[in-house]
Amino acid sequence: MKDLATQAIKDSECSATMAQSEKKGRGPLDGIRIIDWTVWQQGPVAAAMLGDLGAEVIKVEERERGDGGRAMFQLETTGASPYWEMNNRNKRSFTVDLKSSEGQALVRGLIAKSDVFIQNFRPSVAERVGLGYERLREINPRLIYASASAFGPLGPESKARAYDLLGQARAGLLLRSGEDEEPSMPDGGMADQMGAIMLAYGVLAALMAREKHGIGQKVDTSLFGSMLWLRGLPIARELMRQNGERVPSPMARHMKQQNKHSRLDPGNPLWNTYKCGDGKWLAMATVQSDAHWPAILAALGSPAELAGDQRFNDHISRCENALECVIILDRIFASRTRDEWLAVLVANGDLPVCAINTTEDAAVDPQALVNDYVTTFDHPSYGPMQTPGFVIGLSETPARIHRKAPEFGEHTEELLIELLGKDWEAVTDLRERRVI
Repeated sequence: MKDLATQAIKDSECSATMAQSEKKGRGPLDGIRIIDWTVWQQGPVAAAMLGDLGAEVIKVEERERGDGGRAMFQLETTGASPYWEMNNRNKRSFTVDLKSSEGQALVRGLIAKSDVFIQNFRPSVAERVGLGYERLREINPRLIYASASAFGPLGPESKARAYDLLGQARAGLLLRSGEDEEPSMPDGGMADQMGAIMLAYGVLAALMAREKHGIGQKVDTSLFGSMLWLRGLPIARELMRQNGERVPSPMARHMKQQNKHSRLDPGNPLWNTYKCGDGKWLAMATVQSDAHWPAILAALGSPAELAGDQRFNDHISRCENALECVIILDRIFASRTRDEWLAVLVANGDLPVCAINTTEDAAVDPQALVNDYVTTFDHPSYGPMQTPGFVIGLSETPARIHRKAPEFGEHTEELLIELLGKDWEAVTDLRERRVI
């Protein structure tokens, strides 16, 4: 009897653990259905993020070509695309001819049974195929209609065509170092990725509003607007001027070459970047540096050219003589490898210093791995593959990759039968008539 009782307790505990695990596996958006009519990156990433949170995501694709993102950055050996897999995980693919009235009706039928519709085509395109906001809210008043555009829904350029590079350019990111410098090369996909984050953020806010107030609504964002928000502080400094003058940063007021912020004249030599003897870079971020200066000197070997020079005696002096200080520090850091310098700097105090990662470095950074910012997904076709994870922690309903990016049209028949009540005869007829 005792063994049976013990086993019963174990079974009960196991059931409770499984129930808790199942609860955690559902995700906070479990039960939310999203129709994703988007291409390339900004829209698809927003939908994928919501899929990570447990939403059911149905990707609507043109029946012959589909999303052009399928072919981006394809590996020659397997044909796999990291661009496609990351941007379209946790989705099912539904292929349809949206130029036909019957195909449009099928998609509206899916939308009628869904919570969110996301699209990143120009407004005229959605209206032309019967998927504009006013039309869809008639069939589903509680629908969240989310649109991603180039430069915003209003104004003379509301219907303009744009991609990631133009979003970065328009928001001033490419000339962030100074008005008369050459534009820097952009980090590919940054505006798309930021636009996706803002779109997903808007959808979540609209879903919360619907739960509280029982209303659907239209959500919109743009590449331009999202990048302006990303650059919030410099934009705010431009707008909030005093007597027509931009408020200087604490470091800029000490620069000798006014309005020419550079690594050699940073205004604060301990808020700067330095190249080490092996060609790798490190960054120091010490705002009020007096408390850290003794530890930094000790780590550097107490060089007389720094320790014995009154120009570098305190924080203000070092800022006022930053140009000269940087020249000395450049020479010192060039004498040893980055790993050696990081080890000695960390050992000599709680100093704000780190390596400047390359993209390759960042992808395998131990902090990225241990926090699941980079995660592993067991792809049924390609095996275990690493991919960017979901960077928001949720203790009870964690995000997860539960479905690979879909094959082209992989779920069309399944969705027609499951959601629209078609039988196999009707599905076959639709395919023969090239509606799907």
